[in-house]
Amino acid sequence: MENKQSFIRNFCIIAHIDHGKSTLADRLLDMTKTIATNKITAQFLDSMELEKEKGITIKLKPVRMHYTHNGKEYILNLVDTPGHVDFAYEVSRSLAAVEGAVLLVDATQGIQAQTLANIDLAKKQNLVIIPVVNKIDMDAARVEESCQELAAVLGVAPESVIKISAKNGLNVEQVLQAVVEKIPSPEVRNAGAEQKPFRALIFDSTYDSFKGVLALVRVIDGSIKDREKIELLAAKTVAEVKELGYLAPGIVPQPEIFTGEIGYIATGIKEPGKVRVGDTIVRLAPRPYTLDPLPGYSEPNPMVFASFYPEDPEEFEVLKVALGKLKLQDPALVYEAEMKEALGRGFRCGFLGTLHVEIISERLEREFNLGLVISTPSVIYKLFNKKGQEQVIYSASDWPDPSAIEKMEEPWVLLEIIAPASYVGKLMDVLNGVGGNYLETNYLSAERAIIKYEAPLRAIVANLYDKIKSTSQGYASLNYTMLGYRPAVLVKMEIWIAGRPEEAFSRIVEEHDAHEQGKKLVEKLKEALPQQQFTVALQAVIGGKVIARETISARRKDVTGYLYGGDKSRKKKLLEKQKKGKALMKDKGKVTVPSKTFLEIFRA
Repeated sequence: MENKQSFIRNFCIIAHIDHGKSTLADRLLDMTKTIATNKITAQFLDSMELEKEKGITIKLKPVRMHYTHNGKEYILNLVDTPGHVDFAYEVSRSLAAVEGAVLLVDATQGIQAQTLANIDLAKKQNLVIIPVVNKIDMDAARVEESCQELAAVLGVAPESVIKISAKNGLNVEQVLQAVVEKIPSPEVRNAGAEQKPFRALIFDSTYDSFKGVLALVRVIDGSIKDREKIELLAAKTVAEVKELGYLAPGIVPQPEIFTGEIGYIATGIKEPGKVRVGDTIVRLAPRPYTLDPLPGYSEPNPMVFASFYPEDPEEFEVLKVALGKLKLQDPALVYEAEMKEALGRGFRCGFLGTLHVEIISERLEREFNLGLVISTPSVIYKLFNKKGQEQVIYSASDWPDPSAIEKMEEPWVLLEIIAPASYVGKLMDVLNGVGGNYLETNYLSAERAIIKYEAPLRAIVANLYDKIKSTSQGYASLNYTMLGYRPAVLVKMEIWIAGRPEEAFSRIVEEHDAHEQGKKLVEKLKEALPQQQFTVALQAVIGGKVIARETISARRKDVTGYLYGGDKSRKKKLLEKQKKGKALMKDKGKVTVPSKTFLEIFRA
């Protein structure tokens, strides 16, 4: 007799950004009648306003569906994942909770850089991969070519690639059938698991003000009932199950969850830091045996650092709580408190990329109503003094006196850029501007090439992604992996606004490129900063020497407008008074930089 486990299929959808993951998830929810057709909205699983606005998935989302195939009802647990390279950690977490993956490729764009990275992640987890080509109804679709590319990369026959249109539902039924027929049930991978003591892997978590931390779990062994006592092995935290159940996609409470299922456990824990993604939940009970933790996830290594300070110093504690709640949903976010004389109390935060910085800062502003001062994103540098001692530098404000530095090192990355062959020349011009090393160009087909290039991680932070997208009219895609640290010649560049150093805009630049970088930055600031009642000087400064300058002219009020004739000395007197007032404001005035200006300068 077949048990319940044999009818469960756990899978995720992986793809490059904007290849149709969320649209396919919408169709699957619709076709399995998980959501009523009249209630489903575009990007249904992208519940965050920011996700719908930017048209990207930021958070992975699990959902439980029921599907009947050959007269038997199956439970399909789908995890919808992000596609942008900055959220690759989200993808790796979802892959650890499933047995198979639907690999989606846009027929109008073909295989992209992140597609290859996702394939590697799926293969490392030994997942069954179902190749699917989407958007076959589009005029620009290159269906057969995309199928050939996908088949070649996976080592399968082109005929095995499913061709669909997620938008209008064409052939989507074939995807559901393939999930049931090709992806193994949990019992195939873990025979006899239902008889073992309870163990569940936390692959995500969220916060509920009444139920505490909700741990999203994949039950690996055994089962757990409501109100039982549990223990989190890594965190050594004990709690009682307040509620458990499935996500369909809203929470559906159950009396018990079983081996092979994906669900949630409300822990009642009110301190977010006590529930860690990758931890193992077990039943708290006296036992003569020890339970080993499940293989968790490797801790994400932050690649980009920026400091967040509240505009109002009184809101430091609000920012602390907000970051704690965001970290619960996004374990890739790393933060620690810091104090700077010019900025007050704040947090140095680690991110996986510049889009990650942007998303977190916007969520802090929208969801927690925080006004922020945000330092320019920076990478980790290593400095060595005359005695050979190493110092790790996270931001420009930590940069020591140049006379104390013997040598410096910065992180480098391997870039892989997939683009139409016709754009290779223009893309090489962009890459040559970042001061890296060209390695090779390979061709996926006569029309599509992969460029491999080594570059400082600084180049990625300096908005290389957007430059590559604009140069290729959106057709190129970028992925990168860390190579390690290499020697560098760097200097700290400060930005002075109205005669005062603005620490948040300081950045580390290459010595030979400092003048160009300074010129670009003050020009961008001139566009981004609002006019004041007095003239504002913008200066890029290195070691006390001004290397670039721009001036924002004063906003001028017509103080003589009400005069109607008479002695012209009256007009002259008013203008002289205005001039003195502006000079006084210039001496005493301080320019307040709006939050949106910090974000605009990220993209400079």
